[in-house]
Amino acid sequence: MATGRTRARVIGSVAALVLVAACSSIGSRKPPPLDSFTAAEIYTKAEFELEEKKDPEKAAELFAEVERLYPYSEWAKRALIMQAYAHHRDRNYEDARAAAQRYIDFYPADQDAAYAQYLLALSYYDQIDLVGRDQGLTFQALQAFRTLIERYPDSEYARSGILKFDLAFNHLAAKEMEVGRYYLKRQHYTAAINRFRVVVEDFQTTTQTAEALYRLIECYLALGLDDEAQTAGAILGHNFRGTEWYEDGFNLLKGQGLSPEAKGSGWLRAVYRQTIKGEWL
Repeated sequence: MATGRTRARVIGSVAALVLVAACSSIGSRKPPPLDSFTAAEIYTKAEFELEEKKDPEKAAELFAEVERLYPYSEWAKRALIMQAYAHHRDRNYEDARAAAQRYIDFYPADQDAAYAQYLLALSYYDQIDLVGRDQGLTFQALQAFRTLIERYPDSEYARSGILKFDLAFNHLAAKEMEVGRYYLKRQHYTAAINRFRVVVEDFQTTTQTAEALYRLIECYLALGLDDEAQTAGAILGHNFRGTEWYEDGFNLLKGQGLSPEAKGSGWLRAVYRQTIKGEWL
C-alpha cells in the first residue's frame, strides 16, 4: 500500500465528489463525462476506487485519465506514480513497469523517482516463480534493484531493495544447484561440476555455496580426482566448518583415506588462494 511520499499529498472529499456527480446527473441516465471534473476530483475518485472499493484496475484507469486530460500538471505527475502502484496491486506487472518507467523518464529527479524504480524492480521480482522456471525475470529484477541501490542509495526503498536483491541472487544460485543435482543424480559428473562451479565462483555469498562444495567433493571422488575433492573440502572446512555439509564432506573424504587440504593446481586451488589466502595473482 502506498504511503507517505508515494501517495498524493492532497486527498479531497469523496462524499463531496459523489454529491457533485449525483447532482450533475439528475434527469439523465448517463453519468457526467470525466472531462467535466477537475483533475483533483478524478484523482480523488481514483483513490476511492483503490482504497475503499478495492478495485485497483478501475483506479488505474482513472489515474490514467488524470494524466490524459491534464497532462504536464502536478496532478498528472501524482497520478502517474499512483497508476504504477495500482497496476502493481492488480498484478498487471507489464503496465506497472510501463507507468513506472515513464515516471522515471519524465521526473528522474523527483522525490518519488526512487519509489518508481522500486515498483519497476518489484514488477519483475514478484513474478519470480519456482527455481525450475526460466530465470530471465530474476536477472531483470537484479538489474532493476541494482539501479535502485546505485541511483537512490539514501532513499527509504534502498534497504528493501538490497534485501530483495540478495534473495533474487540466491534464487539464481538455487537454479544452478537444482540443475547440478539433476546431472549428479544421473552420474553426469562433468556437467554437474560445471553447475556447482558457477555457484562457487559467481555466487559465493549465497546460502547455496556450502552444498555446492560438498557436491563437488562427491563428483570429484566419483571421477577419481582426489586433489580436487580434497581442495573442495578444504574450502568447505574453512568457510563452513559448522555446517552439516562440512561434516558429510569430511566423512566422504575420510572414507577414501583422504583429508581436506588444498592440493593440485586446478580452478578450486585458485579459489582457495583467492578467498582464503587472499592471493589474487
